[in-house]
Amino acid sequence: MTSPIISVRNLTMAYSDNVIQHDLSFDVQQGDIFVIMGGSGCGKSTLLRHLIGLQRPATGSVSYGQDDFWAASPDAQDQLKRRFGVLFQAGALWSSLTLAENVALPLEEFTALSREAIRAIIATKLALVGLAGFENYYPAEISGGMKKRAALARAMALNPDILFFDEPSAGLDPLSSRRLDDLILQLRDSLGTTIVLVTHELPSIFAVANNSVFLDADTKTMIATGDPKTLAQHGPDGVRSFLSRGEPL
Repeated sequence: MTSPIISVRNLTMAYSDNVIQHDLSFDVQQGDIFVIMGGSGCGKSTLLRHLIGLQRPATGSVSYGQDDFWAASPDAQDQLKRRFGVLFQAGALWSSLTLAENVALPLEEFTALSREAIRAIIATKLALVGLAGFENYYPAEISGGMKKRAALARAMALNPDILFFDEPSAGLDPLSSRRLDDLILQLRDSLGTTIVLVTHELPSIFAVANNSVFLDADTKTMIATGDPKTLAQHGPDGVRSFLSRGEPL
């Protein structure tokens, strides 16, 4: 088996003396669609913040390949972050910028590409998420689902190895959610992108995920990891109860 692209070992997350989760250990393999799941308030988004370098763990490690992120120098951490693309829950698009200008931001900040090259990348990324021809639209002029896809185009601007999604289906109607699920699968299958997402949406979990970790709010630790479809049948009682609220697609 190849080495995991992400390894979490003995991770404890806390705000001061308030422990959110402890003793988390799991791996994400190259090409996984990995779901962080669990009930409300269990620490799903907090774990995502630890993975992308926004919050330092109380104890434990997060490694990308052979590189321990939190033991690395600030410059090395910045280089590791270049491998990430992040889709925040509300999209976090700049409202005063067009979609093209939003997607251009990371390219202008972190590359020395010409304007012509940046324009070509913008067109490619927006077309990939189904927004060809919307370059000059502002976020207020498009739907919620389109905003999520535009934010995804920006997250992909630098061709990241790993995409992180925080509740990508939040606020979307069922049809838009299903289209986003299809897009996630397309990105994995066509580009080989590893995807880590936080969600409690069961249709999305069953539609896209092949690996997961389940965070338990009562015990404040993980109680299962693996394919959600398998966990729905053979996982611990709490996990099967959570996953039995809906039917696999």
